[in-house]
Amino acid sequence: MPSAASRPDERAPADRGDSLVVAISSRALFDLGDSHALFEREGVEAFAQHQIEREDELLAPGIAFPLVQKLLHLNRAAPAAPRVEVILLSRNSADTGLRIFNSIEHYGLDIARAAFTRGAPTSPYVHAFGADLFLSANPDSVAQALRAGIAAATILPSKAPQRQSDQVRIAFDGDAVLFGDESEEVSESAGIDAFHRHETERAREPLSGGPFRGFLDALHRLQQAFPSEDAPIRTALVTARSAPAHKRVILTLRDWGVRIDEALFLGGRPKGPFLEAFGADIFFDDSVANVESARRHVATGHVPRRKRPAT
Repeated sequence: MPSAASRPDERAPADRGDSLVVAISSRALFDLGDSHALFEREGVEAFAQHQIEREDELLAPGIAFPLVQKLLHLNRAAPAAPRVEVILLSRNSADTGLRIFNSIEHYGLDIARAAFTRGAPTSPYVHAFGADLFLSANPDSVAQALRAGIAAATILPSKAPQRQSDQVRIAFDGDAVLFGDESEEVSESAGIDAFHRHETERAREPLSGGPFRGFLDALHRLQQAFPSEDAPIRTALVTARSAPAHKRVILTLRDWGVRIDEALFLGGRPKGPFLEAFGADIFFDDSVANVESARRHVATGHVPRRKRPAT
C-alpha cells in the first residue's frame, strides 16, 4: 500500500508544479449577505440554526462565482494543461457548511478541498494550501494573507453583468499591485512632474515586484500551455500611467519574461469604461477611487496597501 505522502491527492503545495491554486471565501463565491447580516446581528448560534434549517436551499452565485466557474472550465478545455484548483475557505463549521457544499454540487463546481474554521480566521490555511490567489469578502483576512506574501483582494459588491465569453479576462493595476509602490510614493509625496522625472531617469531599471507578481507568473505559466492565438486566458494592465512613464513598465515586464496581452495607459482617466470595453471578469487595484469607478462596470478586488512605518 502506498504511503500517505505518495498519494496524488495529498501532495504538499510545493509539489503542485505549474498548477494555479485559487483560495476563495464562501462569501465571495456565494451570496451570503442575509446570512452574514444575521451573524452580525444575532451571533453564531442563530447563524448556525439558520444555515441548518436551510440546508437544502441553494445559495445564489456571489460576485466571484463567474470567475471561478470559468477558471475551473479550463480543466475540461485542456485536461493535459497545468491544473486549476479552487479551494474553499469558510468560517462556517463543517456542519453549517453543508449548505455550501450542496450548492457547489448543484452548480457542478469541481471544488473538493475546503477548510471550515467555525469562526476562526481562515487566512493561515491560504499559505498551507499553496494558494497563488486569495479572494475574500473580509478585509482583515485579505490583509493577513498579503502580509504572508500571497496575492489577495477584498471582493466588493458589484452589479457588473456576467460576461458571456468563455475566455478568462483578468485586469491589473500597475503600481502597488503588479509592481511595488515606490514610484507611487514619489507621485503622492512630490507630485506628478517629479514622478515622471523619477520614472524617466530609471526607465531601464526594473520595477520591484508587487503583491500580485506571483499570481501573474502563475497565469503566464498557465497561458503557455495553450496556443497563443487561441489562449483561454487574456490579461490586461490598466494603469493611470502615461508617457513617458510607460517605458519603465514595458521594460520591466520584458525583464520578468511574462506576458501581458493588453496594456492601457490612461493618464488618470476613469478606469471603469475601459475595463468594461476589455470585458474583465475581475480587476485588481489598490486605489479606492479606482475601485469605486471599476465596480460599477466589472467585478473588482481591492488590494490594500501595506502601511509604511512612520519616519
